[in-house]
Amino acid sequence: MKSISIKDFEFCELELANKVIDQEIKGLIAAKQSLDGNFRDVINLLLSARGRVIATGVGKSGVIAKKFVATLASTGTPSMFIHPVEALHGDLGMITPDDILILLSNSGESSELDQIIEYCKRFNIHSIGICRNQNSSMVRACSKSIVLPNIPEASRLPAPTTSTTMMLALCDAIAVVLAERKGFSKADFGVFHPGGNIGAKLSKLRDFMHAGEDMPLINHNATVNEAIGEITKKRFGCVGVLDEAGNLIGVLTDGDLRRNIDKDYRIVKVHEIMTQNPVLVSPEIYAAEMLYILNSKKITNCFAIEDNKPVGIIHIHDLLKAKVA
Repeated sequence: MKSISIKDFEFCELELANKVIDQEIKGLIAAKQSLDGNFRDVINLLLSARGRVIATGVGKSGVIAKKFVATLASTGTPSMFIHPVEALHGDLGMITPDDILILLSNSGESSELDQIIEYCKRFNIHSIGICRNQNSSMVRACSKSIVLPNIPEASRLPAPTTSTTMMLALCDAIAVVLAERKGFSKADFGVFHPGGNIGAKLSKLRDFMHAGEDMPLINHNATVNEAIGEITKKRFGCVGVLDEAGNLIGVLTDGDLRRNIDKDYRIVKVHEIMTQNPVLVSPEIYAAEMLYILNSKKITNCFAIEDNKPVGIIHIHDLLKAKVA
């Protein structure tokens, strides 16, 4: 009798895992190919909502509904989740005629959703059904519907796998299309994500830069010795050089000083050894963009200007401390 090694089990496990993923990919491709005018109609209906988008579902569909609501809310569409059982015990009062209800169900025949649909009919509330059964009572009853392909699950057990993957992808597609149609921007996204790395990356440079008296600045006719005093005092490793009108015309860096160490800094003027045409940015760029510029240009700090005048300076350590990276 041939013995079975651990490697044989590992091979079987990987083979089965690949089959699961392949089946779900098959479902996603089928879902993509099935999109038609119904999808466009659903988007237009959601754009007409004067209130919120409310999602509900039972079991695994309910889990997808919760994630759907979270994605909608973070991309500019007011939304909330209602549990179908709690809805029948008072939470139906949360749904108003200005809202649009989205019902998620694999079969489209979840009895827990029947009374919610009836409530929508009674108070003329628009509803959207998402399921895999074209002939379901949900599709017949809802204002609009999207029917996902009836691709088999990725398991010999009836556990939702392929069906929930397709449903999740469809919900993501709805949320992203809505955000694009509304013109929802990175700045808007940042407002809804003020905490963590996302909030930091989508913050503007203005939120991190040092301004006013904190900026190291000096007149172009000052001596290099005077500039060194300003560099030492402000501790940025550089000083911005201004003309008589207050325009930033250059930057004197530690590197400039090292390259000109043989000169007499008591008499040499700043404009004689400064770096002309330095990297300058707008204070309105995103922090993540600023970090990219600093890294790509291999510099540690940068001045922000408006109308050729310095309004701030940023050091790469400021961005790293704020966890932009």
